[in-house]
Amino acid sequence: MRRYGKDADEDDIRNRPGRKGSRPRTRIRPKHEDAAEAMILTVDRGRLTCLVDAGTKLEREVTAMKARELGRKGVVVGDVVHVIGDLSGEPDTLARIVRVEERSSVLRRTADDDDPYERIVVANAQQLAIVTALADPEPRPRLIDRCLVAAYDAGMEPLLVLTKSDLAPAEPLLESYAPLGIKYVVTRRDELETAGAEAVRAYLRGRSTVFIGHSGVGKTTLVNALVPLRQRTTGVVNAVTGRGRHTTVSALALRLPPPPGAKPGSKKALDPGWVIDTPGFRSFGLSHIDPSRVILAFPDLEPGTVDCPRACSHDEPDCALDAWVADGHAEQARLYSLRRLLSSKDVREGD
Repeated sequence: MRRYGKDADEDDIRNRPGRKGSRPRTRIRPKHEDAAEAMILTVDRGRLTCLVDAGTKLEREVTAMKARELGRKGVVVGDVVHVIGDLSGEPDTLARIVRVEERSSVLRRTADDDDPYERIVVANAQQLAIVTALADPEPRPRLIDRCLVAAYDAGMEPLLVLTKSDLAPAEPLLESYAPLGIKYVVTRRDELETAGAEAVRAYLRGRSTVFIGHSGVGKTTLVNALVPLRQRTTGVVNAVTGRGRHTTVSALALRLPPPPGAKPGSKKALDPGWVIDTPGFRSFGLSHIDPSRVILAFPDLEPGTVDCPRACSHDEPDCALDAWVADGHAEQARLYSLRRLLSSKDVREGD
């Protein structure tokens, strides 16, 4: 049965719209040139808290979600993004993240040494603060070594923060890291509310610093002392196992308070530095680490690798670093420290 006459044209034919509408599909995506720049402060179950117009009178926190065009591209704390939509910051409003800027640094880890999946801890940080208790729980040098390797691989400057010095001396632990020339600061629990916190702040001013450490070392307690206006939940160390309990469940970026005497509106007042508190962890896998990137953190040893064989682990008989040190270009203690750090990839913690 013919529905149209023999002289029918396109105006006579009815098009039934599909379930998703009749708008033609296109691969051309909008450029979102009017998107606002923001910094990711925290990520919680698909909702991201962004800081828009940072350092101005209009500064505000906005809740956002990833736009579909980002696909599977992850967004982590510290990322600089571009957002559109409702940017008022009012309750029950939601914006969209449409672009993620290129990262200047990325701190990665794996769950263990056999896990091929890399987890990005934080982006765009300049400094990694490795928080370790001198007692209760006992220090874990293997874990410190692994964190140092991750910092060197990410191009971040490490800072060793030793807590609970009222329970044990710091000198024995510091001696093994002296050849690396790592900056360090020692704190006491009874001084965190006064001089102790300010001594740590001196290393954090004007920089973005990630605080990492296993559970129970006092990491969140220290962060609470550094940023008194934003108190996070803390826990206690189990007296039987000697391990802490996870109380921090997500990474959070917190702005440090302005230094004493800073003029309102000055750079020191607007950008005093950022502290990124992260959840405690039981292990720090390094299956993703390339030794050739770690050696870059040793400028006195790196030129000596020119004559190394291909894919040299820098801890084998043909390694050219032995001759480099023997000729007086670097100290033997530096080479030993490098090899100790690299060997931490192949030795499980506790061995």
